[in-house]
Amino acid sequence: MEYIIAIIVSLAFLIILKFAWNIKINDIKKLKEIGFNKELNEITNKLPENRKICETVLKKLNNENVIIKESDNESSFYFVLTNSILIANIKNTFSRVQTICHECLHSIQNKRTLLFNFFFSNIYLIYFLVICILTILKLNFYPMLHLFILTILGFIYYLVRSSLEMDAMTKAKPLAKEYLQEEGTLNKEEQELILKNCEEINKIGIPLTNYKLAFNCIWKIIVYCLVVLGTGPIAYF
Repeated sequence: MEYIIAIIVSLAFLIILKFAWNIKINDIKKLKEIGFNKELNEITNKLPENRKICETVLKKLNNENVIIKESDNESSFYFVLTNSILIANIKNTFSRVQTICHECLHSIQNKRTLLFNFFFSNIYLIYFLVICILTILKLNFYPMLHLFILTILGFIYYLVRSSLEMDAMTKAKPLAKEYLQEEGTLNKEEQELILKNCEEINKIGIPLTNYKLAFNCIWKIIVYCLVVLGTGPIAYF
């Protein structure tokens, strides 16, 4: 019964967060529509290539020792272990300047926090998989204890990851603005148009990112409870 209650509470929490952060079903679709706006892309096509933008922003942040790579991945990210930024295939998105600024900002965040986030995230995922497997094999004799630990780990994961992402997301637009002003290719009207639409992306993207991080924790709790409920009779404590 307690696992059913945990599932209901988890689902209720997701619904509350959805309304609190005003998350809509078509938010991701809307982000793509804004990001791939042809008119805006034509404006940012005047700017240098992504690697050059990244080099300039890193120089501005006094952090030029970062390795820059490009790939066809859908997501750009900063990898703390190799001190490298991977720039995804974002050439045809007007928000590429803000995206690159976001990853450059990650590169100057506290390295201890970044390393903790990396290792803790992996430990958290491994722990989840292990307790689910043990439960399926009926070797988990303290499922309530593990549910409690899983919840605590999820809470820590969310706090750390969210703080890193929100720091980079809120600072990316001002940094992009500085870059556009100093780079000088776009006129003032074009800069304002780009930044205005970057703000529109942030209005959707920031709460959506928070929701996705929370969802990433809550679905683990729900799945674990379902696994416990589906294992059949065993002496659980």
